[in-house]
Amino acid sequence: MSQTSPDNLWFRRYRPARNATARLVCLPHAGGSATFFVPVSAALSPGADVVAIQYPGRQDRRAERPIDDIAVLADLIHALIRREPEMPMILFGHSMGAVIGFEVTRRLEAEEHGPLRLIVSGRRAPATYRNETVHLRDDAGIIAEVREMAGTASSVLGDDELMRAALPALRADYRAAETYTCPPDVTVNCPVTALTGDHDPKTTLDEAKAWASQTTGPFDLHVFAGGHFFLTDHADEIIKLISQHLHAVPARTAV
Repeated sequence: MSQTSPDNLWFRRYRPARNATARLVCLPHAGGSATFFVPVSAALSPGADVVAIQYPGRQDRRAERPIDDIAVLADLIHALIRREPEMPMILFGHSMGAVIGFEVTRRLEAEEHGPLRLIVSGRRAPATYRNETVHLRDDAGIIAEVREMAGTASSVLGDDELMRAALPALRADYRAAETYTCPPDVTVNCPVTALTGDHDPKTTLDEAKAWASQTTGPFDLHVFAGGHFFLTDHADEIIKLISQHLHAVPARTAV
């Protein structure tokens, strides 16, 4: 796959989907990369155009400076999405990716090109507040947090050299996620589906339910057994849920 254009730096399509009827845009968690969504692409392509976002500062973009501001990330991703051919679209974001998805949705809706659904996973609602300061810790403190959350591939977690190489992106991601704020009256219009783990230290059940107040559209909540990365243990069930929403797209948009 060519990586010469800005679009290809950010957008990763792991399976061809030339005749897709809907697009799924996947937004990774803090410290995460586009490859996290390879199983989603494998399961849903070619019926859906599965696009996984690759943020700067990791993997083959490691030489680039990571971005530590949710608004800047949302602006860039929004601009790139608008360059894509029009297609019914769903956004899916986990943890930090959930609030990026919320902000991208706001920007798309302001231009009347909003997604048909926003699926948010492992993240408290945008207007809820926690005093989180992981990004201010020393290197050892950030690495300890990532290992506690188990948010990186096990082979990386056990390799101190790889973990330290990932630190600039990790620190920037945590700074972006932890300094993000949103007024309670800011909403999106599309349906929102929230996914949460019943033992997620980053999101209480009430914080997940609070997503309902930040959409004027329908809201539904799905609770899974597990911690912050419950979705890795329930991948088949979550992919099935996403697939159901994607398959509903043509019926909902038919005229």
